[in-house]
Amino acid sequence: MSRFCYIKFASAVLLLLAAFSTCPAKEEERSRPTGQLKRFTFVEAHMGTHFKIILYAKDRATAEQAAKAAFARIAQLDGIMSHYRLTSELMQLCLKSDDKPVKVSSDLFAVLWQAQKMAEQSNGAFDVTIGPVVRLWRRCRLKNKLPTPQELAQARSLVGFRNLVLDPKHQTVQLKQPGMRLDLGGIGKGFAADKAIETLARLGVDRALVSAGGDIVVSKPPPDSDGWRIGIAPLEDPDARPERFIFLADAAIATSGDAERYVEIDGIRYSHIVDPRTGLGLVGRISATVIAPDGTTADALATTLNILGEKGLPLIEKTPGASGLIHRKVDNKDVLIKSKRFPDH
Repeated sequence: MSRFCYIKFASAVLLLLAAFSTCPAKEEERSRPTGQLKRFTFVEAHMGTHFKIILYAKDRATAEQAAKAAFARIAQLDGIMSHYRLTSELMQLCLKSDDKPVKVSSDLFAVLWQAQKMAEQSNGAFDVTIGPVVRLWRRCRLKNKLPTPQELAQARSLVGFRNLVLDPKHQTVQLKQPGMRLDLGGIGKGFAADKAIETLARLGVDRALVSAGGDIVVSKPPPDSDGWRIGIAPLEDPDARPERFIFLADAAIATSGDAERYVEIDGIRYSHIVDPRTGLGLVGRISATVIAPDGTTADALATTLNILGEKGLPLIEKTPGASGLIHRKVDNKDVLIKSKRFPDH
C-alpha cells in the first residue's frame, strides 16, 4: 500500500489528519496530486455535528460542485428528519398524526422503513418511537436530576415500535397513540451519509469519504490505496492515538457510546443512549463499533449493540456484510468482544 488516509474514529468524535474547523464551511486542498486526481476536503455543520467530505477529483471546480451538491442533500435531509425543528417533516408528522395515516416523502418513509426493520430484528432494542423518553432524559441531564417514576412511566407509555405503522403501497405513516414522538438520532446521520455518497457518485466522484460525528461512509479508496485507514479511538480517552486500525472501501463504519455525551447523577454515570425497553440511560462504560455495507445499517446496529451488548452479536452475525466490536470497561480493565467477521487490526 503506497498511500493511505488515516482517520481517528470515536463515538461522536472524528478527527481526520487535523481537528475539525469551527467554521461552517471550510475547504482545504492537498497541493500534491495523486495520479490524475487531487484530494479535496470540505466541512460543513449539519444535524448538530460537523459533516466532513473528502473526495478525489480532477480539479477544484469538479470537487466544489460535487461537495456543494452533497451538502445540499444533507441539509435537505436535516430539514426532513430533525427532531429539534418543529418545522421538519418528522416533527410535523408527530404533531399532525391522530391515529390516521399521513402521506410522507420518500426519504422519510425510507429511513422509517429501515428503522422498523431494525426494531423487529432487535425485538425493540432499537426503537425510533423513543422520542418522549429521550426528551425526558435531555431535561434530566440539564437539571442533573433523575426523572421521577411517574415521569418515566408517562414517557414510556408513549414508546412502542408496534404503534408505528407503515404502508409501503400508499407511502403513509400512522402513529396509533396520541402524543408519540419519533427520534431518528440512532439512524439519521448514517442515512444522510449514505445519500451524500450517492450524490457524489452521480456526479462522477467515486472515491470519497463522508463522516458525520460517529458515522463514516466510504466509496472507492484513495488512488494507489487498498482502502481508507480508520483508527478506532480508546474507550477512556477519545483524543488518544488509536491502537486499532482497519481499512475500508465501499462500506460504512459507526461507533456509538458515551465517551462524549453522558451525565453523572448521584455518583452513577448515565449514557445519552437510552434503552427503549426500560426508559433508562445506559450505565457502565461501553462503546460499540459496527462495519456494514451502508451507513444506515451501521448506525442503527451500533446503537443496538450498545443496548444489547453481547446479546446483540447474533444479530450482527446474521446481517449480511456486518461485523461488530464491543469495548467494555469491567473492574477497571478493558474487555474487547468481536463478532466473527470483525477484521483484525
